[in-house]
Amino acid sequence: MKTRLALLLCVVGVSGYAQSPGTFTATGSMTTPRVSHTATLLLDGRILIAGGEFDSSSLSSAEIYNPATGTFTPTGSMTRPRYTHSATLLPDGRVLIAGGFGPLESTKSGDCPLPSSCGFLTNAEIYDPSSGTFTATGDMIALGGPAVLLPEGKVFLSAHVGSSAGSPPPHAQLYDPSNATFSATTAETPPEYLATLLANGQVLLTGDFAGDGELYDPSTDTFSPTNNVDYETATLLMNGKVLFISDPEDDLFHFNNEAQLYDPSTSTYAAAGSMTIARDQHRATLLPDGTVLIAGSELLGGGALANAEIYDPVLGTFGPTGSMMTARYSHNATLLNNGQVLVTGGQFALFPATTSSAELYTPSRLVPAPALFSLSGDGQGQGAIWHAITGQIASSQDPATGGDILSMYTTSLFEGGVIPPQVSIGGQLAEVLFFGDAPGYPGYFQVNFRVPSGVAPGSAVPVRLTYIGRLSNAVTIGVQ
Repeated sequence: MKTRLALLLCVVGVSGYAQSPGTFTATGSMTTPRVSHTATLLLDGRILIAGGEFDSSSLSSAEIYNPATGTFTPTGSMTRPRYTHSATLLPDGRVLIAGGFGPLESTKSGDCPLPSSCGFLTNAEIYDPSSGTFTATGDMIALGGPAVLLPEGKVFLSAHVGSSAGSPPPHAQLYDPSNATFSATTAETPPEYLATLLANGQVLLTGDFAGDGELYDPSTDTFSPTNNVDYETATLLMNGKVLFISDPEDDLFHFNNEAQLYDPSTSTYAAAGSMTIARDQHRATLLPDGTVLIAGSELLGGGALANAEIYDPVLGTFGPTGSMMTARYSHNATLLNNGQVLVTGGQFALFPATTSSAELYTPSRLVPAPALFSLSGDGQGQGAIWHAITGQIASSQDPATGGDILSMYTTSLFEGGVIPPQVSIGGQLAEVLFFGDAPGYPGYFQVNFRVPSGVAPGSAVPVRLTYIGRLSNAVTIGVQ
């Protein structure tokens, strides 16, 4: 088919990097030292750094990291100072900022002179990259915890483990970007610390000190019990299992180096070996080659570790990699579109020793972000996306409608991986029906998806693919 042959004319550029594989190198510093902030990859490849805490004050300021220049620049400030909040990239490119801890009244500064003046927040706001501004959105109905974007396009917020005077009790909830409202789910009991979106679209909730973990099924809006562990981080692997690292509650006098694997098919845990060192307040990042980068830790008695290591799920082992340039914990680690990992902020000694430094980790194998193909061969304009039944391009001459099934090719998915990509059309998530090897084209992958209803019609409606948090270029299709 001419359409499919045309895909191979598109050249996907991969930039060279001077950094040595498996090492950390310095990049520009943030404009403000931060800990417990968020870092969100935007549609254009930049990173939004928002909020956090510095010197006992919660922050409302935000800034943007540009990977092309290695620099941070200020952007608009949040409507409320907050830290330990959630930040979720929405399908239309905006960012939902929700919950966290900070002053309970918007007129207060980030300081909390009295314990009663700060607490867990039940308000939320939206960052618009096109204007660089934050605006308030609908208030949450309860204290909100970890957040994940569901395949249907809504944001699930787990019940928050914590309380504050005068605040509603914890309760899981859903945010609907189409009408900017929060609504309650059925009851989640008890609240958990970690929320992990599984490959099957369910959400695994773990980390409570006692009782079961839970599985949330968005299709039925129900919770069901599952086995539980209380570990510091949870990372969905390419094979669909979840890697849990470091149980910080072993006792008050030492951390441990334990790891567990959760298997969704059996709802059971199995030992996953031991890290090279014990850790707490570290960060774990899934890399495009399927391995996991684990970096940093708090030290008992004060201080931080710069040590980092790699988990290989094929070998089932942990092994060393280069150390960070700055020892830190409670930092942030964000996978960039070029395959590097941006590490920002954190604590380097006893509170309030917060750093503004940032650095980049270059994996041993750099995998570029997925690419979508266009008829022009430059990755722009009319996409090489066809009607699955007729094989005709979904253009203004043969537009797609809600419910139609379309097909396209892409790059940089993980061979044999079970984590589905997400496809957005006109800022709405589409239902992904199939993803896997493109027949006859080694190294390419085919994705079949259903056009959602309600997409605004047009001759050039943008289509974009997201995979393990990284974003493709945007191409267009015709929609009526």
